[in-house]
Amino acid sequence: MQTDTAYNSRDDKVRLISFFTALCMFLSAVEYAIPKPLPFLRLGLTNLPVLLSLSVLKKRDVLLLILLKILAQGFVSGTLFSYIFLFSAAGSFASGITMLALYTVLKKSKYISVIGLSLAGSLANNLSQIALARLIIFGKNTRFIAPVLLASGLVTGVLIGIFAEFFTSKSKWFSLIRGRYEAS
Repeated sequence: MQTDTAYNSRDDKVRLISFFTALCMFLSAVEYAIPKPLPFLRLGLTNLPVLLSLSVLKKRDVLLLILLKILAQGFVSGTLFSYIFLFSAAGSFASGITMLALYTVLKKSKYISVIGLSLAGSLANNLSQIALARLIIFGKNTRFIAPVLLASGLVTGVLIGIFAEFFTSKSKWFSLIRGRYEAS
């Protein structure tokens, strides 16, 4: 007999991870179609599925989603075998692990909101990319792009967090998914 909590089967888990991965791919394509004022500035739309997955997937499944997101972004953007992919991977891992760690530690205490998780993930992404840029490309000149990256990360992190907060509180579909698959 199946229950309505946790994963009902391995197939259910695979479907949910596949859905979030497909959403990452779609949002990656949308993001790359939007003109950017500077080539390295991105909105971070693909962090939305990771943010949503925190409350419905187990930790190891969120980590798998982060890996699939990185690969999907590389395929969609055509950067899979370039140094740009390295920046994307570093930022995505830093962002995803930061959001997962904060969610895991603070979810029961209610000390952090979806907006806070998004902002922390965005800043972790930017800080890891700034560190990598300093290490392999720009050296000390990284200080000239750091303020722009951090400011844009602050804005986009808050905006994506606001959208995610609104979506998770108003979406009947997400409430159903959360009720059925809530991470244990």
